[in-house]
Amino acid sequence: MFEIKRIDNVDEECVMVIRSSFRTVADEFGLTRENAPTNAAFIELDALTAMRQKGAQMYGGFCDGRLVGFVAVRKAKDDLYYMEKLAVLPDFRHRGYGRQLVDFAVKAVREAGGRRISIGIINENTVLKEWYKCIGFIETETRQFPHLPFTVCHMELAV
Repeated sequence: MFEIKRIDNVDEECVMVIRSSFRTVADEFGLTRENAPTNAAFIELDALTAMRQKGAQMYGGFCDGRLVGFVAVRKAKDDLYYMEKLAVLPDFRHRGYGRQLVDFAVKAVREAGGRRISIGIINENTVLKEWYKCIGFIETETRQFPHLPFTVCHMELAV
C-alpha cells in the first residue's frame, strides 16, 4: 500500500531517498559534485533543512511504512508554486507512485490558492520531459546556465 504523508522534520532518510532517486539521472548524464553541485543527487541535509525553513512543504511517499518517494512544494509568488525534488527510489518506479506524488502536490497547491506549478528539469532528459507532458505540463522556456553541463527546461502545469 502506498501512502503520502506530510514530513515536518526532514532527516537523513529523506536525503537518502532523494539522492538515490536522482543518482540514476546523474549517472546517465555524467553529473558530478564538481560539474553540477546543486543537483539533487548530491543534496545534503542542511540544504533540505534550508528549503524547509524557507517555507517548502514536504511530503513523503511510503510503501508499507518505508519512505520510498518524496516531493516538495513552495510558493514562488502570487499564484505560482515550485514543485521540487520529486523522487521515487529506482526499485519502486513504474508503479504509479511518482504520478501519485505529483497529484498530491497539485492538490496541496490548489488548496493553498495556487494556480500554477513550475518545475525545472534537464532538457536532454527526453523520457522525463515526455512523462511530465503526459501529466499535462507544458514547456515554457529552456535556458543554458554557464555553471551547468546541461540545458534547463522549465515547465508549468495549470492547477
